[in-house]
Amino acid sequence: MRIQVLIIHGGSAFDSYEAYLTALTEKEITLDRIRTQGGWKNTLQARLGEDYEVLQPRMPNGQNAKYAEWKIWFEKILPLLDDEVILVGHSLGGIFLAKYLSEHEIEKRIAGAFLVAAPFNTLTIHPVADFNLTTDLSGLARQCEKIFLYQSEDDTSVPFSNLASYTQSLPDATVRVFEDRGHFLAEDFPELIKDITTL
Repeated sequence: MRIQVLIIHGGSAFDSYEAYLTALTEKEITLDRIRTQGGWKNTLQARLGEDYEVLQPRMPNGQNAKYAEWKIWFEKILPLLDDEVILVGHSLGGIFLAKYLSEHEIEKRIAGAFLVAAPFNTLTIHPVADFNLTTDLSGLARQCEKIFLYQSEDDTSVPFSNLASYTQSLPDATVRVFEDRGHFLAEDFPELIKDITTL
């Protein structure tokens, strides 16, 4: 049986519809932004090999995400997962997993949770609307055999200071700090692959 790796992608969240419309108006569009993007999420299956099954559901309305909508969708996915599933959350997907697993017990054993460039309630710097963590992260720590945190010092989307909040809340997590990975949008992410395969 192949080991399942579920990736929850990133997105944007706003406190109001007006803020969302403002962000759409101000967002710069270039050819590079609208070309088909590669990135490590799209190459992870090939890099992990046939012993793994990488699952990448599209969460609802990634450009103006609502936690309640993502929660409904995630709960439809949960019954499809095997025990010892590996969960990977990038950006907003990372705080989503942290919030959901801190607030809800699931019936599956989680081999590892990998939070990549995840924001942590820094509303004045990086508003994440209703994705805010409202409980401590002991539920996340209790349900995951291993937790890995990845953050780059030059990330312009999620300030590096967010990592300190996670490490304080999850003192037993394995932390990987980088200087030049930005928001982790590159084609390769060998450290993630190594960490997944050594579980």
